[in-house]
Amino acid sequence: MRQRLAISLATLLAGAACAVASNGAAMAAAGHHGAHDAAEISPAARQPDRTIALAMVEKDDGSMGFEPSTVTVRAGEAVRFEIRNDGRTDHEFVPGDHAALMAHKAEMEAMPDMAHGAEGALRLAPGASGSLDLAFEAAGTFEFACLIPGHYEAGMHGVLTVTGKTKGN
Repeated sequence: MRQRLAISLATLLAGAACAVASNGAAMAAAGHHGAHDAAEISPAARQPDRTIALAMVEKDDGSMGFEPSTVTVRAGEAVRFEIRNDGRTDHEFVPGDHAALMAHKAEMEAMPDMAHGAEGALRLAPGASGSLDLAFEAAGTFEFACLIPGHYEAGMHGVLTVTGKTKGN
């Protein structure tokens, strides 16, 4: 009986640990892909108003980046980002405010094998393409970046300007 109770308790604790780990992974993914204020940038719930093409690139001098490196959208607009990884390594497209991106960049440096899978960002293998539909609710200046360790420092970030109505209007 004690052995069955011990096995049942161990099974229960293992299940709880898996649930916490799964929730932690989901929270980490949300933190990564939630690098934007949900009230300002969010996955689009409607058809995009337009499409913006971006390429992830690596240059011969070792620098990395996005082409184009600046994007302007209007508040209230839904945009489809068509993104192509022209590089030789994985890259990410993560939009957000600078502080949130830097906080998650630090997490990625501490846990470089962190798995991501939430809406609001995209990770692409070399040669792959993907799309991401985002809605922009308020004017402001944001960034988009690749937070894989070393990539931001190599130039893999750009400016995302949202024009139009401001918060509270």
